[in-house]
Amino acid sequence: MSVKNVLLSGIVGSTAYGLAREGSDIDRLGLFAAPTEELHGLRQPKESHVGTAPDLTLHEAAKWCRLALGGNPTVMELVWLPDELYEVRTPLGDELIALRTSLLGARRVRDAYLGYATQQFRKLVNRSEGGAAPPARVAKHARHLRRLCVQGFELYATGALSVRVEDPDAYHAFGERVARDPSAAEPLLRHYQDAFARTPSALPDHPDESAADAWLRRVRAHFYTPGE
Repeated sequence: MSVKNVLLSGIVGSTAYGLAREGSDIDRLGLFAAPTEELHGLRQPKESHVGTAPDLTLHEAAKWCRLALGGNPTVMELVWLPDELYEVRTPLGDELIALRTSLLGARRVRDAYLGYATQQFRKLVNRSEGGAAPPARVAKHARHLRRLCVQGFELYATGALSVRVEDPDAYHAFGERVARDPSAAEPLLRHYQDAFARTPSALPDHPDESAADAWLRRVRAHFYTPGE
């Protein structure tokens, strides 16, 4: 997959979390800028490119900003990666990293992380009731449920995100336990629902959309080439 104007990309997923084991996929995520001229035509350029070998997802800058402003956990981790996991960094990408706290709002972070965690829990229960889910897949969903709860609460309570988890073995043990009994995940989910409810957030109520808009306008100006 060849995409021009990549502003920022890096290794995300289980490798970034410290949860990868032998045979785990290596996932990459990034964002790119469509040429500004292409945004003025009848048909808009493609907003996302997804490829395999390697596993890579690239979102157009405006789409990435919309997702981030909504608290999307998957895109948000891109601007909190350890330095060694970035594979492409540009000045505009570094500007976005510097803006990362401006993109956060307490309610959106809470709703997004808890919402994704609740979805994972429902998958666990549904696949258990169906009886067809391989234990390894159930364990993977359980690890993600725990990670979303822990990381989401950290981001909500402190305003910062640690992408690499503490004690990866505990996550794997939790996944194996839930694979045997999916209901074992419910106390963890309830604990974090209560923790969000009783903890004041370090984040403002709403993200600063003006900061994202100003950055995006700088991107558009940078990639604008007037016609002859």
